[in-house]
Amino acid sequence: MSVPQKPITLPILLLSLALVFAGCNAPFPGEQPSHDDNDTTRLPQDSVYQTVHMQTEVTSVQPMTGLVLWPDHSQELNTTYGKSISLEFSYCLPCKVVKGKKGDKIEYDWTSFDALLQDIASRNHQAVIRFRYEYPNSTDVDGKRGTTAVPDYIKALPGYSETYSKNPGGDGPTYYADWRNAELQWFTKQFYTDFNLRYADDPRIAFLEVGFGHWSEYHIYGTKLQLGVNFPSKAYQKEFFLHMAQVMDIPWLVSVDAADDSYTPVVGDAALTALDFGLFDDSFMHENHDLWQGEGYNEECWNAIGKQIRWQRGVCGGEISYYTDKDQRNFLNPAGLYGITWEQAADKYHITFMIANDAPAGPYGTAARFREAGMFCGYRFKVLDCRTKEGETQVLVKNIGIAPLYRDAYFAIADTQSEETLRGLLPGEKKTVTIPVQLLDASDLHIRSKHILKGQQIEFSGNF
Repeated sequence: MSVPQKPITLPILLLSLALVFAGCNAPFPGEQPSHDDNDTTRLPQDSVYQTVHMQTEVTSVQPMTGLVLWPDHSQELNTTYGKSISLEFSYCLPCKVVKGKKGDKIEYDWTSFDALLQDIASRNHQAVIRFRYEYPNSTDVDGKRGTTAVPDYIKALPGYSETYSKNPGGDGPTYYADWRNAELQWFTKQFYTDFNLRYADDPRIAFLEVGFGHWSEYHIYGTKLQLGVNFPSKAYQKEFFLHMAQVMDIPWLVSVDAADDSYTPVVGDAALTALDFGLFDDSFMHENHDLWQGEGYNEECWNAIGKQIRWQRGVCGGEISYYTDKDQRNFLNPAGLYGITWEQAADKYHITFMIANDAPAGPYGTAARFREAGMFCGYRFKVLDCRTKEGETQVLVKNIGIAPLYRDAYFAIADTQSEETLRGLLPGEKKTVTIPVQLLDASDLHIRSKHILKGQQIEFSGNF
């Protein structure tokens, strides 16, 4: 969801300028990123091993990567776009799955949420989920505009009192969760604990986006910010971050707006920036996104939270800008948008996924272009060599993508897999994995992961 651009605060500006002058290790307009290379590295020669020759290519958008549609649009376009995407995005409401509290236990009914996941999985796609409390002008809670998605049992507590803004930023009526309330604070942490216990290994979910404020994007506007009242206090936010790092197995992301120290404690707190969370950017590729384009607020935020290393530890994604209609509709133009191509922007920020729900309505958002742009995202594995002998196979693999894989996956032969995971293999890095069984036919080598759907496959290329 797009938001008005805001002036960057001084601490962020100073830190981001330091990072800029130090070098961002990113392409500037005119440079063309590339997935492939001419790496001819082979495993050490050993007469005991035999080379297993391969001729295989990556032919589709890889699981947990690519451009993203909303479920209703994906359902509508599934015939033509279904194989051009692997992910779908949806907001979700805590009040729809929480039925109350009994003693110290939250009572849940996950029926509607599971139905959403099953619908998405029925198209062989995985879900990117974001729970939220505030959504200006939304009627999906109770039919009234701007109602929060705070569970009813909390709203009914004595002393719980939400604040209200008639038309913040021109977006319509908005109520705000009451962050003075101790039960809301406890619930928010406990909710994600319980969510992870239920869904940590559910292959229907790829990523989880979290946050506070409008759309959970770490900002509110058009109304006065009151930390500890209509937005969580900085002390509570630190508790929340540390809690998420302790309990969450699903890769989780926060908005780049968490760099704004008028809202959050993230920048400058080494304990928080050391955590393995990712970033999502809700106005990616807008006209003034990067510093070289002018205002550069978004890039300043990326820099302030550690753009150079963040992607190595947490998945990075977001949503193409809605600042103007042409942003979503034209960002796939091979000639670029605002002086930068999709491939350059994705490579610069090591993007794994990006919501592009309105792109099919534009002249460049064809299914073929979706597939091409989606295949550029995230990881891509290339086997440089494969040797086998009785009882053992060695595979030399390289990540030639623009980001690592953020969940465990293993090379395997039949039901026997390597001990070494492909998770975290950075772009340009190589790894030798060993499978304790002989490979008799190259077609028997595959990649296994419990974090993808049965109909999905992590592919790899190889030409030797």
